[in-house]
Amino acid sequence: MKQVGFTTQKVCAYQAALYLRLSKDDEGSGESASIVTQRKMLREYARENQITVYDEYVDDGYSGTNFDRPEFQRMIEDIEQKRVNMVITKDLSRLGRDYILTGQYTEIYFPSKKVRYVAINDGYDSDSPYTDIAPFKNIINEMYARDISKKIRSAFQTKMREGEFIGAFAPYGYQRDPQNKNHLIVDPAVAANVVEIFEKAANGVLPIDIARDFNARGIPSPIVYRCSKHPDMNVSVFSQRQEWTSAGIAKILHNVVYIGTTAQGKTAKVSFKSKLSVRNSPEAWYTVEGTHEPLISREIFELAEKRSHQRRCASTRGFQNLFSGIAKCADCGRNMSTVGTRKKGATANLACGGYKLYGSHACNNHFIDYDTLYRIVLSSVQEVVHLSREEEDELLLEACRMQKKKENAEAEKKKIKSLQKRERELDSLIEKLYEDQIAGILSEERMRKFIQKYEEESRQIKAMLAEAQEPITPNQATSSMVQLRKILHELTEPQELTADLLFRLIDRIEIGQGVYEKTEQGKEKIQTVQIYFRFSGTPMQKTYQM
Repeated sequence: MKQVGFTTQKVCAYQAALYLRLSKDDEGSGESASIVTQRKMLREYARENQITVYDEYVDDGYSGTNFDRPEFQRMIEDIEQKRVNMVITKDLSRLGRDYILTGQYTEIYFPSKKVRYVAINDGYDSDSPYTDIAPFKNIINEMYARDISKKIRSAFQTKMREGEFIGAFAPYGYQRDPQNKNHLIVDPAVAANVVEIFEKAANGVLPIDIARDFNARGIPSPIVYRCSKHPDMNVSVFSQRQEWTSAGIAKILHNVVYIGTTAQGKTAKVSFKSKLSVRNSPEAWYTVEGTHEPLISREIFELAEKRSHQRRCASTRGFQNLFSGIAKCADCGRNMSTVGTRKKGATANLACGGYKLYGSHACNNHFIDYDTLYRIVLSSVQEVVHLSREEEDELLLEACRMQKKKENAEAEKKKIKSLQKRERELDSLIEKLYEDQIAGILSEERMRKFIQKYEEESRQIKAMLAEAQEPITPNQATSSMVQLRKILHELTEPQELTADLLFRLIDRIEIGQGVYEKTEQGKEKIQTVQIYFRFSGTPMQKTYQM
């Protein structure tokens, strides 16, 4: 007879599985929880008790709150194939921290497969009659896991509230700051691709066409690029197509990270024991602005996002409706849609989308001649955006100031910060000189020489600070204004409407229902058009007769 484990038994032919597990949460608990220590302990136990080890099963970096672990599942498969009839772990928590599932394995599954289970540190041996304490230890293990989960979640929530990035991977176009892993910096290798996506979308290019263009040019998709940066990641596991898709482009266009805003907490796990996540409402997200350098302006972001939603309609004649998504029915709010016209030489008519789809019981027709609407909108735009020469000069000078401020912002900021720091140091040094002179450490003559030197440096710093913060003058802006004036004229003196111009200036155009009235010239149609410009809360109203 030999002492085996914790009971007196006859030595038998066991084929043991040594199961070792270490989660990321356990790494801080010291050497006793390490894989190396576990292996040494389990091997020693098997040797002392003359137990044959069939294999080791090591799940390194896996949580004990679920049993979907690769090596654990391999061990279960070996049990099913009757290759293993004994399982040894360091303690019950290594097997798992979910007390319900852990209990099912120790109380039901292992006995049904005639598998002996030993947890060395907990003094648990399934062949012993003294195992009543095991369920309570499993509960304690789960309480520990629950407590750890709460602490981790609380820490993450704190970081998210402060705008610190906690994602596993930086969004496409960014990378983690080497000096601060919770801060994003621009990834120069692919940032230009993100800018191009937004510029194309802002100019009316659809996501599917952007994706096709990028694929044709051989630009690696975000997942392919990410996997190229992490050789341990198999791209085929994450993507079958491994190419740009319209959904991927749309995801980028809707991500506020590209305007310098961090939005996190979009999903939440239903339980710390489950992988299932539910989507939170936007109100529950942790959204913090100005957390990192933006890749595009808010104007371009909003324009690109809105235009990527627009439905573009084209007839067989190649006609493209410039007012798609902008022209609305004044009564029901639906988009105006193109319909045919019997008028000779006319391009098309626009009609209420509800009337077009469902007939008069949904809404009235709100018919309007496309060419007439085009002329109304063009004249209204010309009227609104026209500037006098003085207004032009003032606007361009301000644009030059903003351009200079943007270009030199970072450099000037660092320079000013450095000068201000040195100025504070000088004040401190001068104060220290007076203290040393009073204490008799420094003579008055030497003190005055140092003070004269420091005050001269201080005057130079003040002059440099004044120069760094000096605004741009009209003479300095002359060269930039020539180019900017040319761009400005394209907006202030438009000769035709473009989709880009409409979406930049106009939020929506409401088309009223036309009515016919008798006049001296005969029957005429009177219709109202209201144009809502982005920069004005009051619509411009036009009433015309046909």
